[in-house]
Amino acid sequence: MPSTPLAPTTGTATCSWSASTCTTTRPAVRPPSFPHRPPGNAALPSLMPSRPTQVAGTCPCGAGNNWAKEHYTEDTELMESVTDVVRKEAESCDCLQGFQLTHSLSGGTGSGMGTLLISKIREEYPDRIINTFSILPSPKVSDTVVEPYNATLSVHQLIENADETFCIDKEALYDICSRTLKLPTPTYGDLNYLVSATMSGVTKYLCFPGQLNADLRKLVVNMVPFPRLHFLMPGFAPLTSWGSQQYRALTVAELTQQMFDAKNMMAACDPHHGRYLTAAAIFRGRMPMREVDEQMFNIQDKNSSYFADWLPNNVKTAVCDIPPRGLKMSVTFTGNNTAVQELFKRVSEQFTAMFRRKAFHWYTGEGMDEMEFTEAESNVNDLVSEYQQYQDATAKEDEEYAEEEVA
Repeated sequence: MPSTPLAPTTGTATCSWSASTCTTTRPAVRPPSFPHRPPGNAALPSLMPSRPTQVAGTCPCGAGNNWAKEHYTEDTELMESVTDVVRKEAESCDCLQGFQLTHSLSGGTGSGMGTLLISKIREEYPDRIINTFSILPSPKVSDTVVEPYNATLSVHQLIENADETFCIDKEALYDICSRTLKLPTPTYGDLNYLVSATMSGVTKYLCFPGQLNADLRKLVVNMVPFPRLHFLMPGFAPLTSWGSQQYRALTVAELTQQMFDAKNMMAACDPHHGRYLTAAAIFRGRMPMREVDEQMFNIQDKNSSYFADWLPNNVKTAVCDIPPRGLKMSVTFTGNNTAVQELFKRVSEQFTAMFRRKAFHWYTGEGMDEMEFTEAESNVNDLVSEYQQYQDATAKEDEEYAEEEVA
């Protein structure tokens, strides 16, 4: 069975989907709008897909880091051939569960064309799950001035059209590589390894047997208590530097401890600044279920103040028997934590600073209207307010509200 190649972190929209059995899992479909390879990154995997039939079309020009150019003008013609390939692959599945898209929100292609593709898929397959692995911009690792525009316009689309969005931050990836893995000069290959390990953990239970299994829809049902609040913080364990691997025991207790550590989160925000609405732990490898249940109960009991008390049983556990290559066991963590609002606050502040000075003529030149910027900003700010509202909510307040309604 062919494996989906690593997705580059910049400039490419990658759409893949998984069915309920391993035999119907399909490789990625890649619309290659990004015309060249970023210079100086020899470790970046090739942008060419594993088989020629996956290429939906070619585009001789880049997006120029312009969301509007890809969303409205350049890729509207290419989108027709992309959706044809998507449709062909979807129809060849026995039991299609959903779609999974990997894209960056910093540049033009991943953000503009990526969100356009999501909206097209949502129109054609309204009852299927859409997961996205979205690379958000960060102030420390920035290479594009208009990142706040592209990210805000993309998040506006993701709020409405995606079922789950795994927020991955370049800054957090670099921190993991340098501080945890002790890599002196992290490459794109190192960053891609972290992303691919998380993606593999989220989807491998579709292919391999397990004692307590799950699927895309189960994950959405358990992780998303409110439709708009579907932005998740992913994490992976074990993450250990090469020098200290031989001195560190790999047990369920160790995995569980690492899993909730802020240093292992792939989003640059501290989960201790918010509260977990829901969380999911997907273990891989041979391990006793009793030990998994005990460790998960202990970690919840120890950190009960960081979990929403008005959502009982809000941690889902799944176990896949097949471990990743080179490891005896691992765990992939996804948390719906209100602290994720820090990512959107940061982007919104940068957006407001530029928008106030009307610095968006390249976008209006591609057919956008100023009102679209205002709507996107308002939608993102509303999302931040909703996260804050549920962070402050308590079970006692809900009981008082229910008593008032009865009275």
